[in-house]
Amino acid sequence: MKRFYKLQIFHSFLWLVGCWAISIGTLLGQSPVLTAAEQFEEYLPLISGKKIGLVVNQTSIVGDTHLVDTLVAMGIDIKRIFAPEHGFRGNIDRGEKVRNTRDKKSGAPIVSLYGKNYKPTNRQVQDLDYMIFDIQDVGVRCFTYTSTLHYVMEACAENNIKLLVLDRPNPNAHYVDGPVMEKEFQSYVGKHPIPLVYGLTIGELGTMINGEGWLKGGVKCDMEVIPLKNYTHGTSYELPVRPSPNLPDKQSIALYPTLVWFEGTPVSVGRGTYEPFQVIGYPDPEYGEFSFVPKSISGMQNNPVHKDLKCYGLDLRTITPPNRIELEYLVEFYKLAGAPDDYFTPIFNLLVGTDQVKRMIESGKTADEIRSTWQPGLDDFKLLRSKYLLYPE
Repeated sequence: MKRFYKLQIFHSFLWLVGCWAISIGTLLGQSPVLTAAEQFEEYLPLISGKKIGLVVNQTSIVGDTHLVDTLVAMGIDIKRIFAPEHGFRGNIDRGEKVRNTRDKKSGAPIVSLYGKNYKPTNRQVQDLDYMIFDIQDVGVRCFTYTSTLHYVMEACAENNIKLLVLDRPNPNAHYVDGPVMEKEFQSYVGKHPIPLVYGLTIGELGTMINGEGWLKGGVKCDMEVIPLKNYTHGTSYELPVRPSPNLPDKQSIALYPTLVWFEGTPVSVGRGTYEPFQVIGYPDPEYGEFSFVPKSISGMQNNPVHKDLKCYGLDLRTITPPNRIELEYLVEFYKLAGAPDDYFTPIFNLLVGTDQVKRMIESGKTADEIRSTWQPGLDDFKLLRSKYLLYPE
């Protein structure tokens, strides 16, 4: 485990450098990022007097006010609200079904897109003039809000409804990494042939989905992206609202690409603690000196892996994640487990987007050897990505 602690020291140094860079930017008076939802002049003229559907959750805010409340106050006719995984208020645990209900404040019905149907039905959208999509993404392929976008685009295309995507920053937009998903591993946690970390905002990704004909039957969605202002892919941006119950802060979001694959193993990623996706461990002292005990936490995790058991492993709360997926953790923990045949669960290959990573880990390949096999696919994707960029690097 010594190599991990050396890695943590190096990452801590990088964190200090990053803080210095951000401070310099502040001193230079760089303009703050302006989300699309804040730019009323760009989209209110389009939707005034129209029947509107909103695909939103707890991240859909304008200042301190939810977009729904903001638009209702402006007299916009909201016919229906569509809620993704974790629900309209973002307090439903991973994998739990989201029920249809009604927003008490606006009175609008809330339709779940993580219950009986992931895709809005024709009946649910046919009376709408516009659909607005405003959800904060984190730029990782298996984060399901991009699947929600995909199905909403299909529903709009099939019913001739205009879709407005109100763009928001991607906190992981500054790099591209991981294997490109193979078609046979397509699922709700991976809809598109893109790397795990794809370096696009939700608006840019929607444009790529449309442009590459990835919707069912190759249909095209009549879609308009309202872009961000004062934003580049290198802009440091801390999300004002957690995008899901178990991504509570900037550190967890930055480590999510590195740690999410552990969800397909027996290792805990800290669900059931207040530091999810910042600690990893297993109930065995051989895994490290640091320890934590997963518990049921209301609004975050109801039944975590290794509940009430002391897990040993690594504390990653203070390191600065590098601009790549740190595969070394996964390889080393597999070795610590004794390389059992049943170490990887079926969800693992779906999260990764290929079975090659699992095969190479099981055959004893190093992290660098595995990472090198991603490069040809990454090179091709970066060329494709360049066609759809709305913002400078």
